Amino acid sequence: RIVRVSLRVDTLEVPAQDVITRDNVTVKVNAVIYFRVIEPRLAVVEVTNFLYATSQLAQTTLRSVLGEVELDELLSQREKLNLRLQSVLDQQTAAWGVKVTLVEVKQVDLAEQMIRAIARQAEAERERRAKIIHAEGEYTAAEKLSMAAEVIQKQPAAIQLRYLQTLVEIGTEKNTTIVFPLPVDIMSNIQRVLEHAAASTNSKQ
Repeated sequence: RIVRVSLRVDTLEVPAQDVITRDNVTVKVNAVIYFRVIEPRLAVVEVTNFLYATSQLAQTTLRSVLGEVELDELLSQREKLNLRLQSVLDQQTAAWGVKVTLVEVKQVDLAEQMIRAIARQAEAERERRAKIIHAEGEYTAAEKLSMAAEVIQKQPAAIQLRYLQTLVEIGTEKNTTIVFPLPVDIMSNIQRVLEHAAASTNSKQ
């Protein structure tokens, strides 16, 4: 009896499987397998129907391998899982003369309530990051205010002169005369600065 076996690459659609991930989330996952027969004798002698056997093995392997990972990994590490599935299937079908060259997880379907839960989790994460950024900004501003306070404490006359300079700039921009009440301590500090400057000039002469 002659049995014809194609040696070309063939595809096999794996129907959607109910998978329970390691973190107890139920999902439906389907996949596609690319394979070819490399040992026709084994494909005929060692198994009754290598196509059916490969299909059944693919379904159980899909549930087994994907059940070992958590949902986040299933959604984000697709390439890694594809390679894992290909390796497992290729090892197990080698005895039938079948070479599995590629496995692609096509679609992962979640229950509607799980989709809503993931959306809420993502929103909570965005809010958490926004609060962290805001808190970091407040902390930086507080540090700068603290540094400024130290400078003012060490050199009070400098900040008071800066205050007067700002008043002059405002009057210049508006082209008007603006009268501001000046605290006595500002005038006293300015007077001391001017007297110190005059004394330094006289000593040099």
